[in-house]
Amino acid sequence: MKRAAALGTLATVVGFLAFVEFTSGVLQGYYTPMLTDIARHLDIHDADVNWLEGAQLMLSALVVPAFAKLGDMIGHKRMLLISTALTAAAALVLPFTDSFGVFLAAWALMGFYVVWLPLEIALIWSRSRRMEGRSIITARAAGLLVAALELGAIVGALVGGALIDALPLTVVLLVPAVLIVVCFFVILFGVQESPEPTGGLFDTVGLVLISLALICFTGGLGMLRLEGGMANPWSWGVVVLGIALVVPFALWELRHEDPLIDVRMFRSPALGPVFLTAGLFGVSVLGAQAPLSTFARTDPGQYGYGLGTTGFATSLIIGVYLIAMITGALLFPLIARLTAPRLTLMGASTLVGIGFLLFLPFHDTYVQVIVNMVIVGLGSGALVAALPAAAASAAPATQTGVATGLTNSVKTVGGAIASCVFGIALLQGAVSGVSEDTAGSLAGYFTVWIVCGLTALVAAIALAFVPKTAFTDRAVAEAASEPAVP
Repeated sequence: MKRAAALGTLATVVGFLAFVEFTSGVLQGYYTPMLTDIARHLDIHDADVNWLEGAQLMLSALVVPAFAKLGDMIGHKRMLLISTALTAAAALVLPFTDSFGVFLAAWALMGFYVVWLPLEIALIWSRSRRMEGRSIITARAAGLLVAALELGAIVGALVGGALIDALPLTVVLLVPAVLIVVCFFVILFGVQESPEPTGGLFDTVGLVLISLALICFTGGLGMLRLEGGMANPWSWGVVVLGIALVVPFALWELRHEDPLIDVRMFRSPALGPVFLTAGLFGVSVLGAQAPLSTFARTDPGQYGYGLGTTGFATSLIIGVYLIAMITGALLFPLIARLTAPRLTLMGASTLVGIGFLLFLPFHDTYVQVIVNMVIVGLGSGALVAALPAAAASAAPATQTGVATGLTNSVKTVGGAIASCVFGIALLQGAVSGVSEDTAGSLAGYFTVWIVCGLTALVAAIALAFVPKTAFTDRAVAEAASEPAVP
């Protein structure tokens, strides 16, 4: 009876969190079909769309460690509410500006939504304490949340693609802002707080150090994208400074009694490869979104490549891709139970790699692009669900939120790097004579596909070194001694 009651309470929480992830999915899918329209509205080059992606990813990389740690300390629901309020405020700015600078700042602030999924997984993990099959329960919940996320992305992409062909951009941009406001009240009244927050003092010095490192690193990457940035030693110097600042951060965290990020987790044979996989996965799942959209919208009659799709036709490609992601997310716990979580992660990474490399010979027709994206989507859906669940099962009990947050942080850093690299690749070809218009270069798109494919395959190889029993209840049996869920 106690187990049934606990499972019932957890199912209720998961149900409301599924709506949160549905909203997150809408945000991730809604804007993609209209990126070209946004670029024209702001009077910027297609390659400059990556500035929006890169700025949002940079902010995400900064806020996820802080919000994940605060979730462990003072409650995951509380941090969900704060991040949702900030996301809503930023979204309400977008419809009312045509200034690239203001739009860029608001778009970046919307990056607070990326902390939702790791906070939710940490909340579910904390509420499933001492339940039999805790790891598989969390994996199933993660699969359902990701399915809701991708369903939201499908709805967002289809609705966004349809609306942008029929309504003014200002009206279209107002729709997701209203949904985020509704999401805030769903969390407020429907989600129960995680039990027994750890408390403690927040590691402010650690946050400042890692923030400086990330700002310098991603800022340097942004400088590289400016005209002449690749040849400017100052740009490279800022990038190197950002990397160097990680050293004092790590030394501080090793000495701190309650660190913002326990850097020892990166040395864990189970967690280390997961974080590496998350970073490499971020290259494709985050960095390649804008290039894939702009490639589909590029007119082949004018440029000799692209599909020349409308906003709605582009959203159909995204919709098929997201259906494949839902399938991958829901299949993950089943395949993991039949084989092993480690093998499932390896297979998912391999699918992502194969799908992107297939773009090299097959990118000329609508059907070819859809087939490639289905393969990528199956692997990506499994990885989105698996990575935070795997991190939660392998992390110390007091670092669950931090570990799941780190998968997103590292993923966003990987996406930010890729966004910069892809922006440079697309712009370089265009300004060197391939096109005097706003379209990116075909050579740049080839770079995107090659980098995404190879990084995914490297992730699969890295996961081969994870212990065979990782991410299973056997590996977290010590959790049985923790207090039960009230």
